[in-house]
Amino acid sequence: MAYIQMNFLSHYLHMNHDISIILPDKPSGTEPRDFYGNGRKYKVLWLLHGASGNHTDWIHKSKIELYARERNLFVVMPSAYNTGYSNWNDFAMGFSLWDYLTEELMPVVYGWFPVSSRREDNFVAGLSMGGRGSLKLAVNYPEKFAAAAVLSASPQNPHDITNEKYKKVLQRLIDNYGSLEAYLESCENVWDKLADLSGKDVLPRLYIAMGTEDSAYPGYLRFKQYAESINLKATFEEGPGGHEWRFWDTYIEKALQFFDGC
Repeated sequence: MAYIQMNFLSHYLHMNHDISIILPDKPSGTEPRDFYGNGRKYKVLWLLHGASGNHTDWIHKSKIELYARERNLFVVMPSAYNTGYSNWNDFAMGFSLWDYLTEELMPVVYGWFPVSSRREDNFVAGLSMGGRGSLKLAVNYPEKFAAAAVLSASPQNPHDITNEKYKKVLQRLIDNYGSLEAYLESCENVWDKLADLSGKDVLPRLYIAMGTEDSAYPGYLRFKQYAESINLKATFEEGPGGHEWRFWDTYIEKALQFFDGC
């Protein structure tokens, strides 16, 4: 596969920003002028990294290039730092990562590269923090994606948080939005939005996977029970493994197989 590392000045992040891109290769025996000028628009996977990672994680630590090559899939991997794929308007000059994804990154990719903007040709996936980001995109912009994969992550009930780690994260988000009420009305609150949308047949197809040795597994089971209670249409899959790349490499391939059926 062809591989691009791109750096450009972002309007929403107020800084130069890095993304990695995997592009389909010219088939052997095909004339370059016939391939590069064929006008084809490829399916695209928006692939999100986890906390403490960056745009190179999936390239260096998984076989995503191989999996994409088997499908002629265009893959976009942005850096999100530790933002949770959220807007942090009071940080530095403003760091609106959430707005950046849909209002800047997507127009850049659709405008500059041979990819399709049609819903049926767009997919989103991520691990851990990126898994939460992919679900957030799927829930808030269901018209943009055919399917979403959430690896090693699950939303928690904002009305009943018992885990101290999640309490701290939730409090930072509440402070960022100014109040609990504002947070609950924001894009962050996928817990309630899923209940609102589950019966309306508008959500992308959802694939949610968790390792049985992952410390987040109990929270995943609580969410799975909640999903059943609201009749959420989603495919849940569990398997051996923890919060680790061996699990994510195995399950991103399973997620792509799930996307193949869309």
